[in-house]
Amino acid sequence: MRHIASLDELRNLAGQEVAISDWVLIDQARINLFAQASGDHQWIHVDVERCRSESPYGVPIAHGFLTLSLLPMLLQSSITFPPCKLAVNYGLNKVRFPAPVPVDSRVRARLMLQSLDEFSGGAQMVWQATMECAESEKPVCVAELILRHYA
Repeated sequence: MRHIASLDELRNLAGQEVAISDWVLIDQARINLFAQASGDHQWIHVDVERCRSESPYGVPIAHGFLTLSLLPMLLQSSITFPPCKLAVNYGLNKVRFPAPVPVDSRVRARLMLQSLDEFSGGAQMVWQATMECAESEKPVCVAELILRHYA
């Protein structure tokens, strides 16, 4: 866990890797719950038997958006920020899914602060998040995540 005491300390970290999260298991139960929540029941995610016979991966793979949805949790579990009144996910600049996440894989995030800009009443951070899969050489998600903290 990386502890950040102030916005000045955080600003000085711009351009650097600030934290690496712990590994998180992506099992079939998590994939199925995401399919229920999102309404995306494509067989490549939820049909284990069909994946064995028809999928190029041989097993179900996680939804790209499931992988992406883990970023706030991975960030929060990796970095403590200075106290603020309200923190919000403001959006994304870019998102790519260069490689799949096979069921029962572990993923983690490398978090680099690209920028920190203050505005009236708060600060906006842009994070370069690179999600890795323990079983893959290529990243499974690369995204620019924008967070706002209001004083």
